[in-house]
Amino acid sequence: MIDWNDKRLQQFGYLGLRARQVVEGFITGLHKSPFHGFSVEFSEHRQYNSGESTRFIDWKLFARSEKLFIKRFEEETNLRCRLIIDGSASMLFPNDSSKPQELQSKYNFSVFLAAVFMIIFRHQRDAVGLSLVSNELENHTAAKSTFIHHQYLMSILEKHLEKVKKEPAPETQLIPALHEIAERIHRRSMVIIFSDLFDAAHNPDALLDALQHLRHNGNEVILFHTLDRKFEEEFEFGNMPHKFIDLENRSVIKIRPAEIREMYQKNFARLMDDIRTKSPQYGVDYVSADINLGLEGVLMPFFARRSM
Repeated sequence: MIDWNDKRLQQFGYLGLRARQVVEGFITGLHKSPFHGFSVEFSEHRQYNSGESTRFIDWKLFARSEKLFIKRFEEETNLRCRLIIDGSASMLFPNDSSKPQELQSKYNFSVFLAAVFMIIFRHQRDAVGLSLVSNELENHTAAKSTFIHHQYLMSILEKHLEKVKKEPAPETQLIPALHEIAERIHRRSMVIIFSDLFDAAHNPDALLDALQHLRHNGNEVILFHTLDRKFEEEFEFGNMPHKFIDLENRSVIKIRPAEIREMYQKNFARLMDDIRTKSPQYGVDYVSADINLGLEGVLMPFFARRSM
């Protein structure tokens, strides 16, 4: 169990405190961890000795060499996790400062989700690395399990919460960044992505290729599709005329939402359905993360499902 009285944990600001509050709310109700770090990996061959079990004899190698060799394995008891956060300008929507900090935007929501995972992995002594994506891959840290590293990652997230408000990325290159990360991370890692997928929605096949690339070398990929369902999927802006500003190129359009709602909903569904339906086919755990549900509303069903 996490010791919430640990003074080191109390050094974190609101981000860390809110994240640990979320963890405290559900971790006691889980019968087992939603993440399992134990794995067995092939290491090398050694010559078979008479009288040993034949269970791990490499019969394919025997067919080629006519010699008996045993497969040796290494046990790994800890996870390596990579948290990837999309920092595109569209992630700043809806930019509502009247709400709690974690609900003010999709980016804020993603950062707080990532912080929750960091605390869980820290509790399990698992190694965590962080990658922030904007117009380039930035803050691609190593994956470590020390408290100092955990503290360092939390400070990066806190700084970026402020930075993106002042310097939103003009254009995010999510797909190239995912390919780059796939080449750089350790095999058999858990990769958790937080993104609204707006950068990739017009080219779902390219996104799925990038996700498949991440899956290579035995990596597990979890995709948190962060969105504001009320506005972005249902387009519930009422009937009064609205002025819409593109958060990336700042272009402006004035419309009555009711006049285009049906067309918008169909186009949005068409763009996103490919990703939603095909992600599981590519071995990706797709999670719809509606910010209106709050941190607990998104995470509780996810962790309950993972713990079954």
